[in-house]
Amino acid sequence: MRKALLALLTALVLAPPATAGVKIKLGVVTKPGSAQNVAAEKLKEVVEARSGGDVTVKIYHSASLGSETEILQQIQMGSVQMGIITLGPIDAFVPEVDVVAFPFLFKNYEQVDRVLDGPLGAEILKRMEPAGFKGLAFTENGFRHLTNRVRPVHTVDDVKGLKIRVMESTLHKELWRALGANPTPMAWPIYTELEQGTIDGQENPLWVAWTYKLYEVQKYLSLTGHVYSAHAVVANLGWFNGLPKATQDLLTEAAREAARYERNWNRSNEADFLAKLKKAGMVVDEHPDLDSFRAKVTGLKDLDMFRRPGTAELLEKFLAATR
Repeated sequence: MRKALLALLTALVLAPPATAGVKIKLGVVTKPGSAQNVAAEKLKEVVEARSGGDVTVKIYHSASLGSETEILQQIQMGSVQMGIITLGPIDAFVPEVDVVAFPFLFKNYEQVDRVLDGPLGAEILKRMEPAGFKGLAFTENGFRHLTNRVRPVHTVDDVKGLKIRVMESTLHKELWRALGANPTPMAWPIYTELEQGTIDGQENPLWVAWTYKLYEVQKYLSLTGHVYSAHAVVANLGWFNGLPKATQDLLTEAAREAARYERNWNRSNEADFLAKLKKAGMVVDEHPDLDSFRAKVTGLKDLDMFRRPGTAELLEKFLAATR
């Protein structure tokens, strides 16, 4: 009995610290080389290096866990601990995030960083908690642009009737409906649907058009920059709060560092992505008539989603911060 007690005490003394053995499943829908993956791989690198391997991150990429909506549901349930998710699909769980994607809100990346790395960005992340998510940082897709296979788009009138794939997002559906398109929500990826003509076009940052070879199935590109598209690094709230403080701090700093790294990757490569798309044969309108687009979306401010208590005030704060 005495030997058994001694063995137990020895095991307790020699037991690894509370931070040891934390295994994280992190889900993204995109493939290696994509923006979410760039951020995910940097986060993994930082976490594992600074924890000495006590905290490990396994990245589930290429929608191996399902769509972004399905990954969010798994994070809520706790079967997946973390994800890097486009804000669009998060609006089904946290409607307030739509203020970040309000059309033509941000004028440039400097404005994006000032707002999303400041108190307003922190407020958006905090508002994810009632839905069971811990928001850690904003990475980015970038400014979204329109591609299609039917015709050049210079003014908003050229959009009329185009069947455009949109994210599973209420705001994005309303936006393209206001612009005169036929918005069609679809999970990513969509190459086959574009190739077969199930949809006419899509809207995404330039890295997407290049990385997913959309130039093979899309002839026309218009640099509309209609929405700044962010991702959020999110974790299951209960799981995160149950971690030791040191591990929480590690994950928070790693997420922020990964966000800074990925934003720089996206921005420093944009000109190259555009040059490659032109070389691949896309017909590019670099200066579409954005005023005609803006005129069609001013009424979105009056949508029910932006008139909810709390959301209306938050949108006004964002509009004021980006004037």
